[in-house]
Amino acid sequence: MWERRWATLAVGRYGGPLRVLLRGGGAAVVAVVAAEVHRSHDPGVLCPLRRFTGIPCPGCGSTTVFMELGAGHVGAAIAANPVTVLVGLCLLLAPLGGGARWRRLSSRTRWAVIIPALTASWLWQLHRFGFLPT
Repeated sequence: MWERRWATLAVGRYGGPLRVLLRGGGAAVVAVVAAEVHRSHDPGVLCPLRRFTGIPCPGCGSTTVFMELGAGHVGAAIAANPVTVLVGLCLLLAPLGGGARWRRLSSRTRWAVIIPALTASWLWQLHRFGFLPT
């Protein structure tokens, strides 16, 4: 019985905003806990490409984004990987209708968004780590 009430609440008229609130709250709790664990025990570089070659990947900085947001440092999170911040916001707000619109796009259109985003992210990381001239 409780499951039906919860399902009705989650997908009913206020389902989108409730899902955003639940996603955001869950992510915030995990980010704060992870930031505290990271502060007390820094595991070092997690990206395998960067660890073994020294070259950052397009996703480099994503863990840092999560840790910085958990520590309350929004500017540092954006500086670590602005594309990850943007993708995270899109995922957070997807229940408000953007997720359904994304799924309705053709595969070709989705890749036309993903490839430039990955390219921009990689260029940002190469610049951030000093591989590109300033």
